[in-house]
Amino acid sequence: MKTNLKTQPATAPVTPATVIPLNTVPVRRRFTPPRLRPLLQRVIPGLLGLAVLLVVWQVAALNSRGFPTPLTTWEAAKVVFAEPFYNAGPNDQGIGWNVLASLQRVATGFGLAALVGIPAGFLIGRFTFLARMLNPVISLLRPVSPLAWLPIGLLLFQRAEPASTWTIFICSIWPMILNTAEGVMRIPQDYLNVARVLKLSEFTVMRRILFPAVLPHVLTGVRLSIGIAWLVIVAAEMLTGGVGIGFWIWNEWNNLNVENIIIAIGVIGVVGLLLEQALMAIARRFTYDAR
Repeated sequence: MKTNLKTQPATAPVTPATVIPLNTVPVRRRFTPPRLRPLLQRVIPGLLGLAVLLVVWQVAALNSRGFPTPLTTWEAAKVVFAEPFYNAGPNDQGIGWNVLASLQRVATGFGLAALVGIPAGFLIGRFTFLARMLNPVISLLRPVSPLAWLPIGLLLFQRAEPASTWTIFICSIWPMILNTAEGVMRIPQDYLNVARVLKLSEFTVMRRILFPAVLPHVLTGVRLSIGIAWLVIVAAEMLTGGVGIGFWIWNEWNNLNVENIIIAIGVIGVVGLLLEQALMAIARRFTYDAR
């Protein structure tokens, strides 16, 4: 009689594993508030850029004759800004009065350009006949150098003050016209078809449909125009004289005060940056993303 013997595999005894604790050193991480991180990401590269500028400036000053170093310019700046609003006569005033005089001319010329350029842009974008009539004129006059318009202003007005305002006006009007017209032409045709079905008047179409839709384009043109206006006024004042930051630079050059010229360049850049940032903030306020 056969018997089937089932053999079972031999099993080794299981020994319990031992856990060896590791000595870990806690890592201390620097905590940065979430609100400060975007600020630091913007400030640190900007400071590095300024440091590079100062180094290049110092090297250029050491390798040229008569060019001031950053330190000597800083000492001159403390004297200039100690009394920025002194008044010792028509041609001897502080840098504060000169900046305010330039800003006043820019505001006048720029304001007149906005009063003319924005409505003209609406009409050019709205009516094809006007666009075909005025586009060749704009294409012809827009590339003209700003200083080429100054003699025309002197001939027309016979005085330096209106001539500077005229130069700002004629140079800053083109971006507002072109950007406004482009914004009007980009309006969807469905909006205008609805207005036609509702039999809205042209004034109502301008006020309720065109203006809200075109406002971001208008503000873009305004931002570009203010930069051109601030750029032109410095060159115009160098030629016309009087009170203004451009005349102040030319007067300091005649007196061989190169440090003051560099100070004026910095002031021009800061004022232009503030004007542009203010208009960009306004543009962001009135710009809406369709989502």
